[in-house]
Amino acid sequence: MQIENLEHLGLVAALVDELGLVELTDNLLGTHKLHHISPGQVLKAMILNGLGFISAPLYLFSEFFEGKPVEHLLGPGIQAEHLNDDRLGRVLDALFEYGTTAFFLQVAMQAVAIFGVSVEQWHLDSTSFALDGAYESSEEDLQAIEICRGYSRDHRPELKQFLVNLLCSADGGIPLWFKAGSGNETDSQTFASLMTTFAQQWQAPGLCVVDAAFYSEPNLQQVGSLPWLSRVPQTLGAAQQLVSSDVEQLQATPCQLEG
Repeated sequence: MQIENLEHLGLVAALVDELGLVELTDNLLGTHKLHHISPGQVLKAMILNGLGFISAPLYLFSEFFEGKPVEHLLGPGIQAEHLNDDRLGRVLDALFEYGTTAFFLQVAMQAVAIFGVSVEQWHLDSTSFALDGAYESSEEDLQAIEICRGYSRDHRPELKQFLVNLLCSADGGIPLWFKAGSGNETDSQTFASLMTTFAQQWQAPGLCVVDAAFYSEPNLQQVGSLPWLSRVPQTLGAAQQLVSSDVEQLQATPCQLEG
């Protein structure tokens, strides 16, 4: 008798299958008949590993799947030894060459269609991830982000970092668009371009909700007629005057915009 431990991974695998992520990945990245495991199956395995409640995702990757029903989770004929470092690296390289933002967009659009997610309202924000190590930058690859010091949301200014910009739907907080950024980027410099780029690629009208870092004259000019909702920062003199004035004297003005 052989006992294999499924735990919660069956639920994760079922959701990946319902999303059609394996088929979409194979279609976008391509497959080869000599590969034991397709790019989509490798990506599914990385998701299972990342949500496997372990402290070191992608470390000792094949060992993670030992004692688990690999064929049940990933497909007939797939064994833990097929999930080696070389195969993972080639798939990660293929995802980078395709473009992680473009790939994420394809997955998000398919998820919205399958699960009926409303995209009438979006929420945009960014966060930083601090890293240990030197991470020497190279000028050879212009597509790569720069891991460097910048404003740290983790309050670790001594560490290098990178940024993640994420745009989610108001309906359930479903991620719709993702873009990694260099560690020294600022929200005030990137939010407007992110909003316009997403609107062009998604090609669906919607209201973008964003924090006060967005509110500046250059950003307002850049987004043009794109619907947005933000807060005026209190660094502006007019905002400071309103805050310091008698609130009872302020008159609310009804908005005539639809939605």
